Amino acid sequence: VKVVDREDKTTLMPVNEPGELCVKGPQIMTGYWQRKEDTKDALRDGWLYTGDVAQIDENGYIYIVDRIKDLIITNGYNVYPRHVEEAIYEHDAVEECIVAGLPHKNCGEIVKAWVKLKPGKTMTKPELLTFLGPRLSKIEQPKEVEFRAVALPKTMIGKLSRKDILLEEKNRQIN
Repeated sequence: VKVVDREDKTTLMPVNEPGELCVKGPQIMTGYWQRKEDTKDALRDGWLYTGDVAQIDENGYIYIVDRIKDLIITNGYNVYPRHVEEAIYEHDAVEECIVAGLPHKNCGEIVKAWVKLKPGKTMTKPELLTFLGPRLSKIEQPKEVEFRAVALPKTMIGKLSRKDILLEEKNRQIN
């Protein structure tokens, strides 16, 4: 196992610094079925580049931080949606949330949070941002917050679906 720089894919990351998780061994797949380009991107010199953002601590423990494709880049800074979601979930009124990046002409992407509150709970965007103030940097703070009365979209196995919420957002922009 190793963690490499997400850009150059070769430089090993220092302890506790996030990068792409790579694994190697006899249990690793030989490639994607009939997808040569995807195989070429994922497998290099026997290493599987997982697409996971991870870091290894001083004891060798591996922590998965997020997925590379979910990473939000805003004003040149990396924002991990999972980190923002974990901060939002600390509020006792929150039942579900999804955080993702939306395209923005000036800063690349902005952070947006979709939040479903627990029954009987209320919250406004300013209240949420005040709560998040000591938990997140200014760049990680959601620029947009959408409160939903109904459950957020989920995959077939019941996991919250960032992909589906972004598709909803895209369709809303078109219409």
